[in-house]
Amino acid sequence: MAKILIVDDDAELIESVAAVLEHKGHQTLCASNGKEGYARAKQDKPDLMLLDVMMTTDSEGFETARQLHEDPETAHLPVIMLTGIRKAKNLPFAFEPDEDWLPVKAVLEKPVQPAALLKAVDEALGTAN
Repeated sequence: MAKILIVDDDAELIESVAAVLEHKGHQTLCASNGKEGYARAKQDKPDLMLLDVMMTTDSEGFETARQLHEDPETAHLPVIMLTGIRKAKNLPFAFEPDEDWLPVKAVLEKPVQPAALLKAVDEALGTAN
């Protein structure tokens, strides 16, 4: 199966998401912030990254997604955002993937249900039925 890098500052979320993914046979790696996640992406070459938005800063995940997209070494890496920013900031809109501003495959709102997570993972990896 796939090697998936989970980047989030919430250790409990990482643990629960990793359990869901590992149950489906995926290998998981983790990082607690965007800088560490970017470095692990370059070093470990995962097949997919799950990326939080609000970590060290409120927009760190957005910046990390753009940094990955701009680096030829990581530009191919599919990214799924897992975020609670809409609820935390009381935003009246949802975020959508955008080639320049938000170069990700999908944006999932926390808390995300395991079935929805696995569906998005399969779609991002191109393994959906």
